[in-house]
Amino acid sequence: MAKKSVQKAKNTKPFIGILVAIGLVGVAAIGYLATRSADAEIMRIDTSVPIGKAESYLIGREDAPVQVVEFADFECPSCGSWATLTEPDVRARLINTGQVAIRFYDFPLPMHKNTWAASNAAACAAEQGKFVEMHDRLFQGQIEWNGEATSKPKGVFMGYAKELGLDVAKFESCFDSQRMIPRIKGNRAEAERRQIAQTPTFVIGDKAIPGDIPFDQFKKYVDDELAKHAPAAPKSPAK
Repeated sequence: MAKKSVQKAKNTKPFIGILVAIGLVGVAAIGYLATRSADAEIMRIDTSVPIGKAESYLIGREDAPVQVVEFADFECPSCGSWATLTEPDVRARLINTGQVAIRFYDFPLPMHKNTWAASNAAACAAEQGKFVEMHDRLFQGQIEWNGEATSKPKGVFMGYAKELGLDVAKFESCFDSQRMIPRIKGNRAEAERRQIAQTPTFVIGDKAIPGDIPFDQFKKYVDDELAKHAPAAPKSPAK
């Protein structure tokens, strides 16, 4: 008696499982892209407003004999390095002793996605008399809010505002209104007018020094300027 050929039914469960997994991944990807798009829309800074007056932020005494102009981008890694590693020495040894003041102009660069928002946060903190504190906090926490870390830095900045003792509601109102954008644009225009090509750049006397320069080099330029302001030695009386 011939044996009947029996064809086993194929198990389709793994195939169906794969299709379901692909579908779920697709839905997740669409959701992720939608979230990224929404985040980008929330954080869009209106840079089309007219350019305002360039207005630096003063770090130090207004009557310090050497007034250093700094152009920096809050999201620039080299600016962050200088602000966190070298600037503390500059403050302790040159600014706090009354020899130097820094006039800080923010210069937001186009390759940095969250730099306008950071400048906006700094300006809104300045409105409450805490620019220096926010300046320091932004550079210290750069990896927390930069474009690689988040598309929605406002929440980080709100945390900083609370940490620094700002009126958080007032800070948020300022941040959302973007009324500080003309000032930021004015500071950027001042950098462009001076043909600043790199951040940070320090203008000390008649010299523009680009880059994350070490303390000793910074002090040498300052000492050269201080020498220009030193009173001339009295002449010896003729015999």
